[in-house]
Amino acid sequence: MSEAFRLPDGGRVDRAQPLSFTFDGRRYGGLAGDTIASALLANGVHLVGRSFKYHRPRGIVSAGAEEPNALVGVGRDEAHYTPNLVATQISLYDGLSAVSQNRSPSLERDAGSINDRLWRFFPAGFYYKTFMWPRRAWTRVFEPRIRAMAGLGRAPKAPDAARYAQRYAHCDVLVIGAGPAGLASALAAAEAGARVIICDEQSELGGSLLAETEARIDGLAAQDWLAATLARLGAFDRVTVLPRTIAFGYFPHNMVGLAQDLTGYQGEPDDAAPRGRLWQVRAKQVVIAAGAIERPLVFPDNDRPGIMLADSARIYVERYAVKPGRRAVIFTAHDEAYRAALALHRAGVEIAAIADLRGAPEGAWIDAARAAGLPVRPATTISGTDGQLRVSAAHLAPIADGKVGRAERIECDLVLMSGGFTPSVHLFSQSRGKLRFDPALEAFVPGAPAEASLMAGASAGAQTLEATLATGYDAGDQAAGVSGTAQVRHFAVEAAPLSRGGFLGAVPHGRDPASVRAFVDFQNDVTAKDIKLALAEGFRSIEHVKRYTTTGMATDQGKTSNMNALGIVSETLGRPIPEIGTTTFRMPYTPVPFGYFAGYARGELFEPVRETPIHGWAAERGAVFEDVGQWKRARYFPEPGEDMRAAVARECRAVREAVGIFDASTLGKIEIVGPDAAEFLNRLYVNAWTKLKPGRLRYGVLLREDGFIVDDGVVGRIAEDRFHVTTTTGGAPRVLATMEDYLQTEWPDLNVWLTSTTEQWAVIAVQGPKARDVLAPLVEGADISAASMPHMSVAECRVAGVPARLFRVSFTGELGFEVNVPAEYGRAVWETIFAAGQPHGVVPYGTETMHVLRAEKGYIIVGQETDGTATPEDVGLGWAIGKAKPDFVGKRALARAGMAAQDDRKQLVGVLTEEPGFVLEEGAHLVADPAQKPPMTMLGHVTSSYWSAKLNRSIALAMVRSGRDRLGETLHVPLADRTVRVTLTEPVFYDPEGSRLDG
Repeated sequence: MSEAFRLPDGGRVDRAQPLSFTFDGRRYGGLAGDTIASALLANGVHLVGRSFKYHRPRGIVSAGAEEPNALVGVGRDEAHYTPNLVATQISLYDGLSAVSQNRSPSLERDAGSINDRLWRFFPAGFYYKTFMWPRRAWTRVFEPRIRAMAGLGRAPKAPDAARYAQRYAHCDVLVIGAGPAGLASALAAAEAGARVIICDEQSELGGSLLAETEARIDGLAAQDWLAATLARLGAFDRVTVLPRTIAFGYFPHNMVGLAQDLTGYQGEPDDAAPRGRLWQVRAKQVVIAAGAIERPLVFPDNDRPGIMLADSARIYVERYAVKPGRRAVIFTAHDEAYRAALALHRAGVEIAAIADLRGAPEGAWIDAARAAGLPVRPATTISGTDGQLRVSAAHLAPIADGKVGRAERIECDLVLMSGGFTPSVHLFSQSRGKLRFDPALEAFVPGAPAEASLMAGASAGAQTLEATLATGYDAGDQAAGVSGTAQVRHFAVEAAPLSRGGFLGAVPHGRDPASVRAFVDFQNDVTAKDIKLALAEGFRSIEHVKRYTTTGMATDQGKTSNMNALGIVSETLGRPIPEIGTTTFRMPYTPVPFGYFAGYARGELFEPVRETPIHGWAAERGAVFEDVGQWKRARYFPEPGEDMRAAVARECRAVREAVGIFDASTLGKIEIVGPDAAEFLNRLYVNAWTKLKPGRLRYGVLLREDGFIVDDGVVGRIAEDRFHVTTTTGGAPRVLATMEDYLQTEWPDLNVWLTSTTEQWAVIAVQGPKARDVLAPLVEGADISAASMPHMSVAECRVAGVPARLFRVSFTGELGFEVNVPAEYGRAVWETIFAAGQPHGVVPYGTETMHVLRAEKGYIIVGQETDGTATPEDVGLGWAIGKAKPDFVGKRALARAGMAAQDDRKQLVGVLTEEPGFVLEEGAHLVADPAQKPPMTMLGHVTSSYWSAKLNRSIALAMVRSGRDRLGETLHVPLADRTVRVTLTEPVFYDPEGSRLDG
């Protein structure tokens, strides 16, 4: 560690705990309490990265989350590597390994810096105007190379070895930010009896107080008051304190996303313990105390390493005991820079000059700087800087009568800048709160909130420590619901005098604008000239200017660039900033590793394998499984020597001639309960439901609002106010979400409750002529004879001694029952039924057999016969539509001319091949003339195709244009090696009268 830059005393670092770390393979030393940024500065390292487009050298600009340049990758190997972390936020630990980004082969010698020499050819939007010819050259040649040259950190090459937890939480008051305002808010709310969560993105709570060495609060030094306040908060069981936690997103209904770093990067992560936790917090009230961000000044060559924000330099001195340089030039339009100058002066940094844009700056800070002998130069600007990998000089020029005079070169290794402070309103803006422009602050401040939220401290526009504490405590009182009943809390504050000033936009510099670059967005290389070019190109909306130039679109979300960009637009157009507006602040507030959002959903848990209660039995019987959605389903049960065709043929014969047993547990199941349950279904499904009697079933068809089929299933009315709804296996989540959406947004007046019961019920289908003979001895409490329990009826009874809902329903065309029993009894009941079926020749069958059996009967499968553009009429389900119903989802769409006219729509038909043994490919197209040249006119396509053992031939279903008018017509199916002649038939191939349903 270079002793020249680490102060011998002061700060909050622990000199008793030296640490060792590497940056780009070089070993450095640091102290406990350092961040990567402060440790690098302590070692005299300013160069930390390269910019996005021009690959210009970039240095540390700030000390907080607003840092645009110092993005690093951290991790000892690929499995623990995380890119794009903000070096100012990552706590140092012993053995830390960090690397810079967007450079090759090294920071000092970056091949991509050739872009900087060619900068005149790469203005804003250059890719919109160039590389467009030849026609395909962009995607094949130019875009890959541009992407390779631009960018930030590389993606890890191995899966993340770390684990991430997730948690939902509720509280009365969520306080975001643990600076003086946030702490006062949390204290007020806790004292009022509220349940409080307070979070802060830093490793220590305290915010600006962590670098405060002069102020006193209630008679205590600021940091002593901080310690006492944290102790008071810690004494409340109802207060949850979350350091190292970023509030990255503000969602509707006061839902706030928090990303909590559980390790603090304090040592190499332990893969057995979670590295981070994603909190989803629902709060009655949210207090945002996110502070304010210092604005840079936009002057020529303002992006060199060694050019920093003035207050950040003071933080490095006061909190981390680090001198960011030896000789500094300070460029300011705000009093706060004088405070930074005095702090650096006390730390031994030579102040070469304080250049103030203002003509006659006055105030306590200016007086203090002059009293300390610091050279103050009013009405002075910076017209440029020198230096390659580190700033070496600044050119100071006087301003008189609006004109910039001759510049003087001042040697320095540090340039500090301050254009004032911008309240941090990102989260407030995300919540859809309205902003208003404060001319005194030259910044947007919170206006009317859209959520139950309050702003406090500097983020609300407070400019003094006393006002910050007062607004914080008042916000905590209001959030806890005691506003007006509690006495206003006054803090006795002895602090620095009020700072004034500020500047927006590009500063005057007196040079040829075409020859200089004054950077607005450091990470994305957006200059003042780029913004003016966008305006010259005709863009007026600030959102359009943002996208054309990419200003504010970097990982810092415009924290340091947006206001200056607005200032340039305002000056160029001659329009006030409030009239121009501001851009939208999008999440995340600061970069958040993807692992937080994935949580436990990784590896086997990324798409969990779902197994039915009967899965184990099927596996023991040698079943071949297939994936259906997330479920494992038995496809067929081969006996020794059988292939799939033979096994399926045997299973089909068993169901048609005796009895088969099938696991249908994967069907989606939803319980709909309430006085308005029937009315709810009536509005949702095409069918009529109000007259369906308890104990009866009905096949239901669900449409989207555009009139196309989205799902189907059998619905049973268990009681006047209770329905058991089944859905397709893959459609259950979608159907439940649709129901919840309509219930909450369209029909909140209906008294209905929805509960997913898919996992609650195991479903055992017993199908075949002997199904009743197998089940009857096992059923108690219900008569399942044909007379007492006809087709499409349901009874609550006991099967094999287990409470059950017994459906008389068939998806095979044979006599059939579906036994619904609690899932924990599923296998036991299955085994009992299977044993009872042995004398009757029972055979287990799988999904492939089920498909053949239903296709023989012309039953559709949603998602196979339908493709999102099929109506009920198209697939022969027009009979299901309740013609007398005043309305249902999709009814108006069905009345459109294009839907009502059936002449040219694809319709469901059966297909028989001229060669009975040839099974068509699913998806094959049908044409009228096989001799036509490509592209052929396609009349339709095959949706399902099987070999039918019962019919001893191939069968298929297809969707064909005007199909019902073409029955009996011969069409052709062109394949890769041949053309097959087919005949269109009715889609029901077996038992068209349906006589076998009654056994």
